Amino acid sequence: MKKNMGSTDRITRFILAAIFIVLYFTGTVTGIWGIVLLVLAGVFILTSFVSFCPLYAPFGISTCPNKN
Repeated sequence: MKKNMGSTDRITRFILAAIFIVLYFTGTVTGIWGIVLLVLAGVFILTSFVSFCPLYAPFGISTCPNKN
C-alpha cells in the first residue's frame, strides 16, 4: 500500500479517535451511537498507524507532501 496520509491528517485522526473513546467510556455517548464511535475510533487509529486511507485511494486523494 502506498502511503496517502500526511502527518497532519494522521495526528487529527488520532486525536479524534481519542476523543471518541473518552466520550464512550465516560458514558457521554451510549447505545448504538457509542458503538459506532468506537468502531470509527478503531478505524481512525488503524489508518493513522499505517498512513493509508482506503477511502482516499479511489478518489486519488493524498495528503502526503510531494517528493521530488
